[in-house]
Order: sequence, then structure tokens, then C-alpha cells
Amino acid sequence: MIGIVDYDMGNIASVYNAFRRIGVPEEKLSVMRTAREVASAEALILPGVGAFGDAMKHLRNQHLIETLENHVANKKPLLGICLGYQLLFEEGEEGEKTTGLGFVKGRVVRFEIDLPVPHIGWSTTIIKQEKEIFDSIPQNVYFYYDHAYYPEVEEKEVIACETEYGIRYTSGIQKDFIFGFQFHPEKSHKFGLRLLSNFLSILSERGIV
Repeated sequence: MIGIVDYDMGNIASVYNAFRRIGVPEEKLSVMRTAREVASAEALILPGVGAFGDAMKHLRNQHLIETLENHVANKKPLLGICLGYQLLFEEGEEGEKTTGLGFVKGRVVRFEIDLPVPHIGWSTTIIKQEKEIFDSIPQNVYFYYDHAYYPEVEEKEVIACETEYGIRYTSGIQKDFIFGFQFHPEKSHKFGLRLLSNFLSILSERGIV
């Protein structure tokens, strides 16, 4: 079962619909809210739109932090999207500093650039490592972004892709079976759906779908 974690931070429906569009059967896909539900998943999608601190508060109130930690400790696949990607890091600086999930070393900071913030729209994404998640996706592919913060990643070996917007920043990581992307694959048309299909292929290799 693939679980989409619903912690009241948005874009659940668009993520669910994207996975249905690429062929995930209804019985293999579920929106999950409780710790018990999330713990039952063989793979998790952590989406999100909004503020880092609010997101961590919601995860804490729903008793999901330890459940997510156990999921990762058991080497089950996890895909973070947009805010869900940022939560994978140790700390976020939006508003007051907030401790993140800490699965990847680094902190999430605000853009300090001479361009409009938030960064909204289509941007070139530079693939840094040949990974299965990028199969059949061209170099300098365009994905859709909507964010004011980005991660400063300390573990350089996990950097999967980068994007330029005033600065060059890490827009995607892969660390073992933890994947995270700042862009919205569910809103990125052909190649966004291709990336989600590649994630499904990785799950299939593990007998999950």
C-alpha cells in the first residue's frame, strides 16, 4: 500500500489524482491521517504546502513524527514533495527556527535574491546524478515550482538535482530510499508524471506495487 500523508497542509487531492493517472489502482493507494494508518504503509508520499513550523506542529499533533522515523529506519521508501521535501531536513528558518525530521543534514532558508520571492513557475532543473528516478527525463528539464525557501544541503552526495533562481540550490535529493523534490511533479505535466512513474518502478522492484 502506498500512503499519502494527510497532515492538513494541502495538495493531497492533486497528488492522489496524479498517482491514479499513472495507473496506481485505488486499492493500492490511500490517504492516511492516523499514526496507525501511516505505519501500515509500505511506501509514503509526504506532500505539503505552507509554513515549515505549522507543518511540524501538525505532524506532532497527529503523532506522526515517530511513525515517519520508524518508516525510514525500516528502509521503506519515502517521497517528499515541496514542503514535504523541506521537512526532511534538520531545521527550517521560516518564522522562528523549527526542528525538522532530520533525515537529511541541512537547513531550510529563505531566498535572499534580486528576483521575486516566492519563486513561482517553470524552471530548468539540472540533473546531477544518473538515478533511476530520472529515467527517460532529459537534462535541463522544466518542472513547476512554488516556494520561498530552499534547503542548504550538507550531505553533498545525496544531491540529485539543482535549480537556478538567483542562486543555484538543491531542488532534489536521494538518500537510500528517501526521495525529495522542491518542485511539484504532480503539476509538471509529462515529465512530472514520468518522475512519479519512475518512483513506482522503484517500488515495484521492492514488490510494493
